[in-house]
Amino acid sequence: MKQVIIYTDGACSGNPGPGGWGAILMYKEKKLELSGYEAYTTNNRMELLAPIQALSRLKEPCDVKIYSDSAYLVNAFRQNWLVNWQKRNWIKSDKKPVENQDLWKKILEFTAIHRIEWIKVKGHADNPYNNRCDELATGEIKQHYIR
Repeated sequence: MKQVIIYTDGACSGNPGPGGWGAILMYKEKKLELSGYEAYTTNNRMELLAPIQALSRLKEPCDVKIYSDSAYLVNAFRQNWLVNWQKRNWIKSDKKPVENQDLWKKILEFTAIHRIEWIKVKGHADNPYNNRCDELATGEIKQHYIR
């Protein structure tokens, strides 16, 4: 399997409000930057949309490492939140429905295709790829949003 590295980030001006996402895909010496914008969204939705958009670019099953500063995203996999949510028919332990089910279900479709390792990185720190994803995400907001 091809080994792909993906960095992702999401941003939102206000929560909810205008949002952006950024992703960097790396395979061997190739690097692809992606970004997008939504006029009215939440930070968590942008954090989920970034890996969805990145994974949608892969043309065959891959061995993927996804680096994100979103505890919401990474912990859903590393702490088995998603497994538990599915067992409880998308109800959280506090008896409330899981938010962003549409995006979680899309991510799960990709986990059935690719072997994915979810890795938490510290946001706004010394990781140049995470910082670049943040620039891409916030840049989308600045480019599209007029107060």
